[in-house]
Amino acid sequence: MYAYFIGKVAQVGADSIVLETNGIGYNIIMSARDLSEIIPGDELRIYTYTSVREDAIWLYGFLDRETLSFFKLLLTVNGVGPKGALGILSGASVDDIRVAIIAQDAKTLSKLPGIGAKTAARIILDLKDKVSAGDILGGLGEDVNTSSGHTSSAKTGVKAEATEVLTTLGYSASEAMRALNRLEYSEDISTEDLVTMALREL
Repeated sequence: MYAYFIGKVAQVGADSIVLETNGIGYNIIMSARDLSEIIPGDELRIYTYTSVREDAIWLYGFLDRETLSFFKLLLTVNGVGPKGALGILSGASVDDIRVAIIAQDAKTLSKLPGIGAKTAARIILDLKDKVSAGDILGGLGEDVNTSSGHTSSAKTGVKAEATEVLTTLGYSASEAMRALNRLEYSEDISTEDLVTMALREL
């Protein structure tokens, strides 16, 4: 219904803000992570999702389009509603959740607010084919040139790229190298695919 609102933050509550725009105050429910970055008086653009029920209409808001898109992706999981999806986004960043899904790390997901072991397993099952390392890398794997040089140098180049990505995700260089050394892969593998394989080893 609404793509976004631009206005002034009139109030910040425990789970929502009041955004004043054109003389109207809109109550917008937001994640704890986003709320922690907002103070009254801020001029903001809030991207929104409208939840329509028989007895109520709720606005859910996000500071960027990427988080809104991931929120909508979470809603495709059976048993995850708007409040549950927002709870997930309150407990971890979008990239951290993606990493957990790619690595099929149900233990990490089950620690997020309102998520038990069964829901964590369902999230992984439903989204494992919809989330890729490329979402985190921003297409880095597509830029890696493996067509020149010897096979060993090509594999070494991709391995170095993968190690760098894993360390930016919070793993130590030694952890990244140990995981990569356990893998068998061809010289034409992309950085994205290699990171995905490594995440499942970590």
